[in-house]
Amino acid sequence: MKINVLFVCLGNICRSPMAEAVFRDKVSNAELSDQIQMDSAGTGHWHIGKPPHEGTRSILMKKNISYDGIRARQINADDYKNFTYIISMDDANVSEVEKLQKGKTDTLYAGKLLDFHPDFDGGDVPDPYLTGNFEEVYDMIDLSCTNLLAWIRRRESI
Repeated sequence: MKINVLFVCLGNICRSPMAEAVFRDKVSNAELSDQIQMDSAGTGHWHIGKPPHEGTRSILMKKNISYDGIRARQINADDYKNFTYIISMDDANVSEVEKLQKGKTDTLYAGKLLDFHPDFDGGDVPDPYLTGNFEEVYDMIDLSCTNLLAWIRRRESI
């Protein structure tokens, strides 16, 4: 059975596509691409179909991480049936995601990415669309994704 991970932020052009790309790179390096799939979505509709923000693309290129194929989309109620793990970037995203659940879920876990960061447990990933601090956000996402993958591997015995 495939494990499906969805990363969620507000517009799906900065944080969640960065997390998707970083996580995809870690999964590939762990040779688990046949077992774990990932995607990203936004709670808002403003950027549907657009590629990641220039700042996200720039930091990913600098780190030699591919963002090929990533395009903004809006989260929908079916995502609760299709994703094992839904990982949001902040409390506002968690609230919006919970509104879509409506009692139907195959999701085993829905929470925040920084729940997997030792220094920012339970915190929000700041939105670089507003702050411009893509490097700081990358560092937070990178370590959180490392720990998320380790947690999923333990939980799923892979």
